[in-house]
Amino acid sequence: MASPARSDRQRVAENRRARHDYEILETLEAGIALSGTEVKSARAGHVSLVGGFVKFEGNRAWLCGVRIAPYEFGNQFNHDPERPRPLLLHRREITHWSGLTARKGLTVVPLAAYFRKGKLKIELGLARGRQSPDKRELLKRKTAEREAARAIRSAHR
Repeated sequence: MASPARSDRQRVAENRRARHDYEILETLEAGIALSGTEVKSARAGHVSLVGGFVKFEGNRAWLCGVRIAPYEFGNQFNHDPERPRPLLLHRREITHWSGLTARKGLTVVPLAAYFRKGKLKIELGLARGRQSPDKRELLKRKTAEREAARAIRSAHR
């Protein structure tokens, strides 16, 4: 599935920790069902995806562990900041991803939240956990690439 153009997205939140802790195998865009004050709070950028995950129950997918702060002008209409929120996915996507997570020991984590055509979308990633040696190896490789790029830049000056 091709990802939409980056220009039509208004980024709200990003989960950089997920890309560090997990190896992302596949990504998917999903809608999310929100109440009115949650949308207003998300537009203000009060969304935290760190620690979030997707739980599959029956033929539904739930986004858990994601914090959308209460809207400051919402008074009694505010929502629970960490309530599980239903994801809007096709049934075949839910069955495919829930099967992968059940069999292969994978997990689904939120990678980014953004507005697209006025609707809040969540970019989900099918992820496999990284071990500490893998993280160290990744950091070494990134550092080496950064130093090589720096050396090339300084040689051209």
